[in-house]
Amino acid sequence: MKRLLSYLFASRLLGIILLGGCVQSSGGAAQHPHEHLHLQRGSQQQVLLTPHGNPKRVAIIGAGSAGASAAYYLQKYAAEANISLSITVFESSSHIGGRSTTVNVYSDPTEPVELGASIFVEVNRNLVSAAKQFNLNISSDHVSESSKDTPEDLGVWNGEDFVFTMDEASSDWWNLAKLLWKYGTAPIRTQSLMKSTVASFLKMYDAPYFPFKDLSQVVHDVGLTKVTALTGEQLLDAHQISRSFGTDIIQASTRVNYGQNLGLIHGLETMVCMATDGAMAVKGGNWQIFAEMIHAAKADLRLNTSVQSIERGDGGKFSVNAIGTQENYTETDASDDKRQFSEHFDQVILAAPLQFTNISITPTLPHVPDPIPYVSLHVTLLASPHRLSPEYFRLPAGSAVPRVVLTTLGKHENPGSSKEGVGSAGFWSISMLRTVRNPSIRDETTGEGRKEYLYKIFSPKPADESFLSAILGLKNSSTMEDAQDGISKDDISWIYRKRWDSYPYVYPRVTFEDIVLAENLYYTSGIESFISTMETSSLMGMNVARLAVHQWT
Repeated sequence: MKRLLSYLFASRLLGIILLGGCVQSSGGAAQHPHEHLHLQRGSQQQVLLTPHGNPKRVAIIGAGSAGASAAYYLQKYAAEANISLSITVFESSSHIGGRSTTVNVYSDPTEPVELGASIFVEVNRNLVSAAKQFNLNISSDHVSESSKDTPEDLGVWNGEDFVFTMDEASSDWWNLAKLLWKYGTAPIRTQSLMKSTVASFLKMYDAPYFPFKDLSQVVHDVGLTKVTALTGEQLLDAHQISRSFGTDIIQASTRVNYGQNLGLIHGLETMVCMATDGAMAVKGGNWQIFAEMIHAAKADLRLNTSVQSIERGDGGKFSVNAIGTQENYTETDASDDKRQFSEHFDQVILAAPLQFTNISITPTLPHVPDPIPYVSLHVTLLASPHRLSPEYFRLPAGSAVPRVVLTTLGKHENPGSSKEGVGSAGFWSISMLRTVRNPSIRDETTGEGRKEYLYKIFSPKPADESFLSAILGLKNSSTMEDAQDGISKDDISWIYRKRWDSYPYVYPRVTFEDIVLAENLYYTSGIESFISTMETSSLMGMNVARLAVHQWT
């Protein structure tokens, strides 16, 4: 029973995002995400010649989770089959990782903070395995990024009241008793449903289901169509999970992870939000997993290089036309010396949502993946000496506001399947991540930087001056020359904003986009309408890698 509490609150509910995954592979990359180097080795691609003769040439478009995984598993499977391989990875942005990226607080490389996909969990086979293989520094303690003076308490706010709170200072048994007293057996039913759903999904990693050429078919074969066909609300009703628990707890999770309510999001993604056991993160940023994958694949990485068109020729060959440079990039700064060039490949893997790439493909594909609506997520990171205002959350003056504030709909709010579903709360979540020391404002006696709180806000619209002033309780914040968004730097010393096309609106559906768009042309992003996480993008990258190598054996 004690483990149930960690299932429901330990990871995704304490501070993180998506995007499932959120936010993962390319399709809205950060403009200025990393202030450090990626893939600093800068070595040219190594091609191992084998008895099969000339190396097979593969182009991968996108260096997020799907693209990096495709490169990594292509090299692995090709080596097992004694096939020589030449891999080129094209990435339009300046960094590896797509929507898994970090920024540095105060431009200090010792203070990175995740801007996109923040965690993965123990059932994420590919990410966990890769992180261990590459000896990356994994920590479950790092997930919440809290410090000793910021207790990991949590509250779910509906725009008027906190409908549920959890205080780390209280015993686990007390918190669990509160949960069961208020919601009865709903938490237990939810855990059971989540486990059975995840067990069905995990079948997709192994024979006879893996590799799969048809995502719609394999979803049906493992028994998940009956889950994706329903909204989260319908799924919970079918399993007699109370509406109150769904609204207060599960919907808080679907909103923080996907910006969607139970009346819109499909049942499978709803259960993914509750599969939080063993949450972990790579210290310094999860993007390191994908950088290591591309390095291990011995791929020729082309950052700041945009593919403009793909021309399909006779015999399934391709001409890829791009703007950029033919040299490996090792730093985040783009070269000003860009030019158009064309290269020929035996296979192409499109590892980014086609609708965001502006790539033309000729001749016209038999079926072009349909554009799908993506959630527009605004992420605001800021540092301030102020704690959240109790008055804003209608608490008595002097009360402590939960460190993590998730939101749900109010009692009389029912937007149904509308995308405009944030409700009166106005935001998806506010998390105090940790305390930081401002190096620009130092104590004259100790020499230490001023202690400030690092916040992350998820919202459907930009967090403007009035909203930030209200949540921090700023009554008369000066609009001086050194102001941040109209607020004095004494009140907000550092701020960073990013809008993501973070993840699709995952409406109920039973069919999904094609994996094979044409002979030797593969597509990974169809899986995002099934499950949108770093891990599932990695699974699809692995899947197309196996399909590609099968073509040569």
